[in-house]
Amino acid sequence: MSELAERSTRPFMDKTMPEVWRAVVAFSVVTREAAEQGGLLAQESELIKVRASQLNGCSFCLDLHGREARQAGVPQQKLDVLASWRETGVFGDRERAVLAVAEAATVLPLDDRAAAELSGARVVLGDATFAAAEWVAVAINAFNRVSVLSGHPVRPRDADGGLVR
Repeated sequence: MSELAERSTRPFMDKTMPEVWRAVVAFSVVTREAAEQGGLLAQESELIKVRASQLNGCSFCLDLHGREARQAGVPQQKLDVLASWRETGVFGDRERAVLAVAEAATVLPLDDRAAAELSGARVVLGDATFAAAEWVAVAINAFNRVSVLSGHPVRPRDADGGLVR
């Protein structure tokens, strides 16, 4: 059986156990509110979500958060080069800090490089924003796992972002 056929035979976790899904969504809402209160900007939050989704290979979340990142004001160029953020000069110190958090929270266990980058990120962000970035990364990693394990499909969109029927 092909991987695509296998994905279509798995149950959607969110549909099979909706009470758990509602709890995950509620967790995400609380996380978003706390992140805003902790000083994490919407653009930074979306960069975390897109980078973690890239690392996890979650096409559904990449589709969703790529659009939400653009709506939050993340320039297309930054999304285009996000996978190689360390090699570009287009990301500011705070963006680099939240991207380090995104990667550390996604690729476990921490190695020496990740631990050092986290220390630097904490200095740049301060404790409240650093913790907010960590919680956003934890939340998107949960959503990535639900979508990947469920095989949530990406539906084709037109040039304006609307679903193709």
